[in-house]
Amino acid sequence: MIKTVTLEELTPLTDEQRQEIRAAAEKPIVFDEDCPELSPAMVKAFQCSVAQRNRRMATKQAG
Repeated sequence: MIKTVTLEELTPLTDEQRQEIRAAAEKPIVFDEDCPELSPAMVKAFQCSVAQRNRRMATKQAG
């Protein structure tokens, strides 16, 4: 089950949210046919796209 929550930047986490995050961090990652493990090439492509996004975001915040 996937649980999605949108948090506002300045809103502090509740104790329940902190516990959920800690519990999720302890669970293992399970790969399957719908969510396979990334190949090294796919990981590199993902890292490049994240770096590009971060540069765009930094440029928007500076300007």
